[in-house]
Amino acid sequence: MKRLKKIPKFDSEDQERKFWSRSESSEYVDYQRAVRVQFPNLKPTSRTISIRLPESLLQTIKMIANRADVPYQSMMKVLLSEKVSELLRSGKHKRPAA
Repeated sequence: MKRLKKIPKFDSEDQERKFWSRSESSEYVDYQRAVRVQFPNLKPTSRTISIRLPESLLQTIKMIANRADVPYQSMMKVLLSEKVSELLRSGKHKRPAA
């Protein structure tokens, strides 16, 4: 059995995500000794909100979602997520502290 590398400590989920996207996990984890677990009663990470939109904007979003064959609420989440990521990447805005 080869010696496994030590998993580093991460300052953020983003840092950890980048690490694992560039690293070979089998150098850090012995999958032969892995144990399957279940996480019961996990709470959803989303929250219901109410937002007022111009009717024309909502109709446009619904049309785009219909063409993509996805629910319009899902399309709105994708559009918001993409725009927020774009703003954060531009460096003009910073992610709020946790």
